[in-house]
Amino acid sequence: MKNQTNKEHTINRVLLGLIIALLTVIVISTIFYLRATRPMTQAKQEAKKLAEQYANLEEVDQFYWFTREATYFSLTGQNDKGQDIAVIIPKSGERVKVLDQKAGLTEEAARKEISKQHPDQQVEKASLGMYQDEPVWEVIAKTSDDQLNYYLLSFETGEEVKVISGV
Repeated sequence: MKNQTNKEHTINRVLLGLIIALLTVIVISTIFYLRATRPMTQAKQEAKKLAEQYANLEEVDQFYWFTREATYFSLTGQNDKGQDIAVIIPKSGERVKVLDQKAGLTEEAARKEISKQHPDQQVEKASLGMYQDEPVWEVIAKTSDDQLNYYLLSFETGEEVKVISGV
């Protein structure tokens, strides 16, 4: 009888130890995740405020963080008139650019353009930003041998502005 009680006590202690260890891992993982995503969350909030102020952006569909020559934060969505717009904000917050989505490529169209031009590559990501004072979509595609290619497409025409291959 006493042996059985000791075994139960030992099992309970082991289970309690496992639960405490699991909770510790969850708490630490959550803290690291929150710290890692804080810059992105803060940038999105600040960009949204500026887009509301300068472009009357009311509904946000997408947020992009673009870094080529400089860093830009971009949002797509609808303004107070229900028009689909894109707002490109330099990291400095100055010279906010507002684009009519009808006048250029959407993210989906940019992805499709690269898939059409390079069917052997898998599109990984697309971001909206500025390159040499021109709005562009940066589309990242991966080859079958895991090489990354960066395609900058003109927002207005869809033409390739720059290509960086084999990264």
